[in-house]
Amino acid sequence: MKGVITTIQRMSIHDGPGIRSTVFLKGCNLRCKWCHNPETFSPQPELEWQQDRCQQCGACTEVCKTGALQIVNGKVTLARDRCTACFDCIEVCYPQALRKMGRHITPQQLCSELEKDRVFFDESGGGVTFSGGEPMLQVSFLVETSKLLKEKGIHVALETNLAVPWDQYEKILPYTDLVMADLKIMDEENHRKWTGAGNKRILENIRRLDRATVPYILRTPVVPGVNDSREDMEKMAAFVARLENLSKYELLPFHPMAESKYKNLGKVHPFEGVQALDLKKLESYEPILTKYKIN
Repeated sequence: MKGVITTIQRMSIHDGPGIRSTVFLKGCNLRCKWCHNPETFSPQPELEWQQDRCQQCGACTEVCKTGALQIVNGKVTLARDRCTACFDCIEVCYPQALRKMGRHITPQQLCSELEKDRVFFDESGGGVTFSGGEPMLQVSFLVETSKLLKEKGIHVALETNLAVPWDQYEKILPYTDLVMADLKIMDEENHRKWTGAGNKRILENIRRLDRATVPYILRTPVVPGVNDSREDMEKMAAFVARLENLSKYELLPFHPMAESKYKNLGKVHPFEGVQALDLKKLESYEPILTKYKIN
């Protein structure tokens, strides 16, 4: 068995308790227009091209079998519709302008890599967090890796959009110490508009998670023009207030740091040019959260 991951982000302090190593898995069943991780949309490895690193040497064009990489007017160009993701070009790109985004790895290999960070986990009360994309799209790989980590006494956290059938969560929850789930938008139509899917399953899964025995945190990415009105926050707060076992509710302000990722992958960034959310906006929600007695 092998999974597909993009990166292991070490020394993370925002993805659960303590110092953590966050594993980003490829593949996602939503298309949130503000997403910061477009490299995780596709479940397969793909080619990233950082044009500012390119030295225009042309070595990549000599090994490209499909003509996706060519020199036009003295500059290297990439026609992504011709690229078959053979990755021959990355072997000859010495400035590493061309990179393979995503790699196959077994649960045993991944666990071995993560164990190298054990000293930081033990000292800080940290552990491993699985993120994405949507890690639950690789649930068999996730279960096997989490089993190995739990056998070694390592804390396991899961970040998920909860847009996967509940029976899949029943497979992973016995090996999970913390779930961090998104509550993005309450309105069904707006949820579909901004994420590409409805939210009925997500809301039901939040209720199921509330009845489960695993500690969980809900998070709302607050995005300008999407879900940042007081009316939006009132609806979410009213829903959250009815949950009985929620550990914490977090508001995550939108930031525009992903623009270069979209460019490097040849994707259009729907939120290009949108500024980071003013933190005063978050502060303005305090009376609403206080009204509903939300932590």
